[in-house]
This record gives sequence, C-alpha cells and structure tokens, in this order.
Amino acid sequence: MEKVRLGRTEIIVGKNSFGALPIQRISKEDAAKLLRKAYESGFNYFDTARMYTDSEEKIGYALSDVRDNIIISTKTGAKTVEGFWADLNKSLELLKTDHIDIYQFHNPDFCPKPGDGSGLYEAMVEAKEKGLIKHIGITNHRLAIAEEAVKSGLYETLQFPFSYLASEKDVALVKLCEEHDVGFICMKALSGGLITHSDVAYAYLAQFPVAPIWGIQRESELDEFISYIDNPPAMTPEREEFIKKEKVELAGEFCRGCGYCMPCPMGIQINTCARMSLLLRRSPTAGHLSEKGQAMMKKIDDCINCGKCKAACPYGLDTPNLLKRNYEDYKTFLK
Repeated sequence: MEKVRLGRTEIIVGKNSFGALPIQRISKEDAAKLLRKAYESGFNYFDTARMYTDSEEKIGYALSDVRDNIIISTKTGAKTVEGFWADLNKSLELLKTDHIDIYQFHNPDFCPKPGDGSGLYEAMVEAKEKGLIKHIGITNHRLAIAEEAVKSGLYETLQFPFSYLASEKDVALVKLCEEHDVGFICMKALSGGLITHSDVAYAYLAQFPVAPIWGIQRESELDEFISYIDNPPAMTPEREEFIKKEKVELAGEFCRGCGYCMPCPMGIQINTCARMSLLLRRSPTAGHLSEKGQAMMKKIDDCINCGKCKAACPYGLDTPNLLKRNYEDYKTFLK
C-alpha cells in the first residue's frame, strides 16, 4: 500500500485509511465485519469522533485486540475544559484503549491557543503529558482557521476537506502544511458522495502528501479501496480530462453535506435537501423520488428563514435560498 508520513508526528499511514463516520448508520456486527476486513487487508489508520454516535464503540469492539497495530484518531467538540475531559475519558472507554494516537479539536469556530481563556489547549497539553494522547490535531472546514492553526506551530495534524474539486487556496493549504511539517488528513475526499469515481479521486490525491480517510459503510465500497492496494490508480490524461468536466459541472455554490448547519428547528434535512439537484443527476433517482424522499423535500416549505443554517455554514452558503432552488428543481423530476 502507498504510504504517507503525517508530518512531524512521524506516523506512517496508508493512502487507504478508514473514515468511520458512516459506520454509525449500520449494525454493530456489520460494522465490525467491515473494520476487521479493512484491518486484515492492510488498513492501519482509523478516524472517528465523539460526535459520531456509536462509531467509537464499534471500533473498540472490532479492533481492541489489535490496538497496538493500528493508529486511531478521534475528536472532541467540547467547548469547556470539563467537556474536554468528559469526551476524552468516554472515547478511551469506548475505544477500549489507554491512549489516543491523534486527538483533534472537532471543527471549532476559533483556533484554540494557550492563554485564550477557554483552557482547551492547556487541557490538550495536560492530556499529552499524562500519556492519554500522543499528538494534538485540529479539524476544520474554514480555511482561515485552518491556516491559523498550521502557522501557529501548536498543531501536529490538520484535518480538512480536500478532493479533486479543491480550489487553488486548498492546494496552497496542503503546501503550507508541508512547509510547517504538519500532517494533512484529508476528509471529504469524495465530497460527501458527489464524487462517484473513487479511482479518479484516489489518483488525484496520490499526487499530494495527504492521508485520505475514505468514508466507508458498505463492503462493496471497501472492496474498491482494497483493490487499489496492489493496483493504485494513477493520474492519466483521461482522468485529468474527467476532472476538468467534473469541475465545470460542480462549479459554483453546492452543499458538501458536512452537516454543521444541523439540526434545523423545523426538521429540514438540510445536508441532503440542499444538494438534491446534484444527487438526482449523479446517483440513482428512485430513492430520492420515493414517497419518503418527497416528504423530506416538502419540509423545505416549512422554512422560517431564521438564518441559523446560513450562519453555521463553514462555506458561507446562502442555505435557505439553496434549499428553495433545490426544491424547485426537484419538482421538475416529479412531472
């Protein structure tokens, strides 16, 4: 398997790493089967979060007996020191381990630093001194915060969205991490499901010193990435041309499905509804146009324009208008 060094952590992980957010949607036994198969096929890095409901528990259940052979990263979204310690202790318990290899602040709306009054970074340092965590990381969807974290010298890893839909500023961020010897953990490598050709996604990312964590919840998805271990897809003129076409189709405003706008006070499934137009054109339509799908989209009529989703969007999208445009487009598929 192709490998990548995570900056000054000196951790070496495969270009195939396991993003464990999706396994919260499947049963404990099905998740264990996937995780075990990934491990036995050569995956050595598994990323999860306290926020991902039972994902940590499933990793602990499936992989605790091989803990010394794998790298685990998880995250805390705590905003207080008390919450930080509660999250860390719970993660250790569920993962059935005495330490976290990379412990990350989960998409904070500021860059935690010593002396900022929150006490969060000081808690990270204390946890590291106690041996409960090995390395300090941060995840984010906001470019400015990501850049600040990298330049601060306080973080050993950054987790940030990166795919072949990346902008020049995103590519510059990868280079900035390289300059500061910060490990770049790549999330949203399939752009929340909008990228449907994993071989092209893999080939693009193979050109950069990044560690992609592929979100996997089906064995067929896992098998795709396992097949790349011995035969890693390379960038070709055909794949370059495909990426150019994809960038044209997905240019402009589109929802990445990160979910930070949720929950909606009116019960709208924003992170699905706001990208429905693309989903209808890039995946089988039957499920989207089902009675359940129609009911989900109709909830957009209940929007009260409170602005909470717009304010929370890390990409600065005008979410209420995006929802309405998607619903109008959706209706044309029902005619």
